[in-house]
Amino acid sequence: MLGLDIKEIITVGMVLFAVIDIIGSVPIIIDLRTKFGHIESEKASLASGFIMITFLFIGEELLNLIGIDVNSFAVAGSFVLFFLALEMILGIRIYRDEEASSASIVPLAFPLIAGAGTMTTLLSLRSQFHTANIIIAILLNIILVYIVLKSSSKIERMLGKNGLGVIRKTFGVVLLAIAVKLFAANVKGLFL
Repeated sequence: MLGLDIKEIITVGMVLFAVIDIIGSVPIIIDLRTKFGHIESEKASLASGFIMITFLFIGEELLNLIGIDVNSFAVAGSFVLFFLALEMILGIRIYRDEEASSASIVPLAFPLIAGAGTMTTLLSLRSQFHTANIIIAILLNIILVYIVLKSSSKIERMLGKNGLGVIRKTFGVVLLAIAVKLFAANVKGLFL
């Protein structure tokens, strides 16, 4: 049949949860909401889910078609994460898009939620698990993403300005470490 397996769904869901790291992204989400006034939670969640499911099916072929290997894609994504981390740690603004009315698609849906780390993870999961289980795990993670996006203002009120500042800098360092790890893990593949 479809190969539905609860154990696989839980495993893939946990892996995606760790890579997406929506809880760790709360300071970035709050920062983006402050810059843009609001975040369209539905739009960001649907866009993220669409990007992930589409990439699951055509990601590798799409990258091959335009002559980009997975390693190059991951290295490029690591740079985007690196600059987002610098914004958080140093309190500077690097990302400037005066035309945008919200940050729901860029940089929230892509590359923050459905970024290079998530996409390369999806490609590796596809070789180990049934596609139906991966899709269910993606949908469960998107529901969690939506809940966190919707409650970001409540989280902000709970933590306060000082608490957010500490968390923003802490997660900025964590995001910087993820960017460096993503870069280091894939840069070798560029020269092989």
